[in-house]
Amino acid sequence: MRDNLRSEGFELIDSTLSLLVDSLADALTSLGEDDLLPFLPWRGETPKSDPPEGIQQLYSIGFQLLNMVEERVSSAIRREREKELGADSIRGLWARSLGEMKKLEMSEDQIVEVLKNVHVEPVLTAHPTEAKRATVRERHREIYQNLVTSEYPKFTNREKSRLKTKITAALEALWRTGEIHVTRPDLNMELRNAIYYLREMFPSVLSRLDGHFSEAWRDAGFSMEKLQKADATPRLTFGTWIGGDRDGHPLVTPEVTERTLGDLRDHAFVLLRKELKELAFHLTISSQFQEIPAELKKRIDLLRLDLKDPIWAGKVIEQNRDEPWRQLVYLMRGKLFETANATGGYHGPEQLSEDLALLESTLKTTGCDHLIEQYVTPLRHKVKTFGFHLATIDIRQNSEYHDTALSQLLSRANIEDGENFADWPEDKRCAFLTKELETTRPFIHNRCSAGPEADSVLNSYRVIAKQLHDYGNHGIGAFIVSMTRSVSDLLVVYVLMREAGLLINTEDGLASPIEVVPLYETKEDLDASERLLTGFLDHPVTIRSFKLRFQGAQIFQQVMLGYSDSNKDCGILTAAWALHRAEKAMVDIAAERDIKLGYFHGRGGTISRGAGPTQWFMAALPHGSMSGHFRMTEQGETIAQKYANLSNATYNAELLVASAASTAAQHQYGKNTDDPCVQYVPRLAEGSEDAYKDLLRTEGFIPFYREATIIDALENSRIGSRPARRTGKKDFSLDDLRAIPWVFSWTQARFYLPGWFGTGSALKRLKDESPQDFADLKENLSQSVFLTYVLTNVETNLASANRELMESYANLVTDEALREKFMGIILNEFELTRELLAEVFKGSFETRRPRMSKTLDIREEPLQLLHKQQVKLIAEWRALKKFSKEEEAEKLFPRILLSINAISSGLRTTG
Repeated sequence: MRDNLRSEGFELIDSTLSLLVDSLADALTSLGEDDLLPFLPWRGETPKSDPPEGIQQLYSIGFQLLNMVEERVSSAIRREREKELGADSIRGLWARSLGEMKKLEMSEDQIVEVLKNVHVEPVLTAHPTEAKRATVRERHREIYQNLVTSEYPKFTNREKSRLKTKITAALEALWRTGEIHVTRPDLNMELRNAIYYLREMFPSVLSRLDGHFSEAWRDAGFSMEKLQKADATPRLTFGTWIGGDRDGHPLVTPEVTERTLGDLRDHAFVLLRKELKELAFHLTISSQFQEIPAELKKRIDLLRLDLKDPIWAGKVIEQNRDEPWRQLVYLMRGKLFETANATGGYHGPEQLSEDLALLESTLKTTGCDHLIEQYVTPLRHKVKTFGFHLATIDIRQNSEYHDTALSQLLSRANIEDGENFADWPEDKRCAFLTKELETTRPFIHNRCSAGPEADSVLNSYRVIAKQLHDYGNHGIGAFIVSMTRSVSDLLVVYVLMREAGLLINTEDGLASPIEVVPLYETKEDLDASERLLTGFLDHPVTIRSFKLRFQGAQIFQQVMLGYSDSNKDCGILTAAWALHRAEKAMVDIAAERDIKLGYFHGRGGTISRGAGPTQWFMAALPHGSMSGHFRMTEQGETIAQKYANLSNATYNAELLVASAASTAAQHQYGKNTDDPCVQYVPRLAEGSEDAYKDLLRTEGFIPFYREATIIDALENSRIGSRPARRTGKKDFSLDDLRAIPWVFSWTQARFYLPGWFGTGSALKRLKDESPQDFADLKENLSQSVFLTYVLTNVETNLASANRELMESYANLVTDEALREKFMGIILNEFELTRELLAEVFKGSFETRRPRMSKTLDIREEPLQLLHKQQVKLIAEWRALKKFSKEEEAEKLFPRILLSINAISSGLRTTG
């Protein structure tokens, strides 16, 4: 059956793609672009002659259509699989996850307890990895929707023809729409894009998700009444870094954060008012046919009197005469309008939820249980999820920036040697900060300036203080400290919060109403994370803050893990092991204090930065590390790939929540089985790190990297609002370069180097030094979830790399000796890794993973042409720059941006 479904999927890809390419041909003909028709991809052999000017745009759009087709076919095949094999045959979805819990011999009550603690939060970030404009994505949605509609089997030929014409019209518009960012997008554009998903897509996803979960729960034979009584439906909420992530982003000012909070709140009201209007539409229950509960009448009368516009309230009552439930909802909508305009209304979302609870309880007296389940319960869930804030916003800043800010404050307050605070020994820093946190006295008056960094931090904290005062803690996430390298890095944040009036003076002393979260990014910091977290959890201010925030309930502490910089620091295999080891160690020290950790996984859009299939990623987590609280970043183009259409968005959201639930259950009730390969991982990690660092330390690596990839073009691109480097330093260094352009540049040049380099050397060292251990690893690899997951991801990157294209980009290196030296190292490692992975997996990539192989093969021919064009463009652009022909170079640059965009579409990834 699996083979049949795979074959059906391949055939469906070909037929659906043919339909869209035919529509693209019609669009090109109507636009007078006939010279491009012979070069249309996937229509037979393309001419060997030089392609015309528009080939980059042609292939970019072609890949965009292919990506749509693959998403749609995946959805269709999942549907077929469910029909043939049942819902529990699909890994990671609710039917399968609940079945896995039952196999653990968990009782219904135990499952309910696990689900009560499941809280998953995708966090939309503004990292510069989305190469397409928002208007392009709008055309994509239009084409996709028409594609879905065209699948209706009873359409006549004329109806099918009309739909094809609509797709052609959308493709005409797409062709004439500028694909690339001519100017760098600003934060407002990035926020508008995020708000689209938060307001227009995720509420619908939530409704579908509720339905899928309820169906799976009933099908498993469980009681809905017990679930609802325990309020145990797993929570899905949303976060964002847009407008709050200050790490190396000078444009994220306090004013931007304040405006972002306001925009999110405004759009939350737009969403809820729209939802209430939809609910009222369905509540046509007449008082003529049932008795109206007294509490419903009472609430209608109270709301009518409470509203500031009695004339409007009277009209609502009159226009909906004999329909009291509808009257209530419209009056609630009016009260929400007053809330949005700060003229009264609800004090918080809890009051709105209380009115919805009253609506639900009174509807129950009419027996309309299905009406409640379809419309009222989903809205109550949306209020709980989106509240009056839409998404929580985190405030992130680098520890070095905090040190600078505090140094300025200490200098202004005439603290001895305060200007050198960043260089103080750790014990001196901790002792000083701890003593300061025993007093409420600030260093300076709140109207005084201490310096640009101090002012920036304190003013942003004051924005948060105002938000807390005006609206409570709804919408405020955490203070995240990038590059946490010591306990004092976290205590500095407490002191800065005290300075801004954010700490609360409890009877025990100062405490924080907002969570302070360490972000461990480099291998060194991950290795030290257990010690650092211990010092933070045991600090008096942290303990008092737990008491303030949890008030006797179970304590949760969030810890963020950085996948990007750890990989850039030591390579993929070593980084994966450092993360795995750190997670296990930190969970254990938290458990000793009866604290549950909730990990925030800073996963990027590429395997090199932590991406990989969600269900396999969770399965590979160390046993005991999943508490049920799970956050992860959703970055750049992955947001559109996962959530651009409702079907795919629902699938990915269900995958996230259901996998988190089943993993939490497994970690709590399943056996911690021994991993037969874990004993070899430390040696593999050491061997991989040695090879990776040897490459980076080899003399001439930076000049080679800067010429063999397009990093210089990416530094000048207009993809995101954030700079490519953390600081404004002119000298280039890998430490200063962000992980995103590091990965992006190797990806565009088809090296994919951060995603595999060092793995072959590690396996070879183990094989040479311990042949029996290598044989044991090979024999037991299939039983090692962690190592299988990591090596499978490495294999995916290897398969995506292309030796011929690597050599093409390497020819851009002007120093022949430098080129030959590094290409010798890289290609030897490339072949060695391919050979040894095939050996440990006992078969070739193509044989074992035909679906992935098909995905890569179908893209390769048009990609080859695009890459060769890009190499020529980069060479020409660099020559113009070299001879100071800046104006000509600037004119050429849009073609380079278009090539970057086209290749990104083909590879389905940037950084």
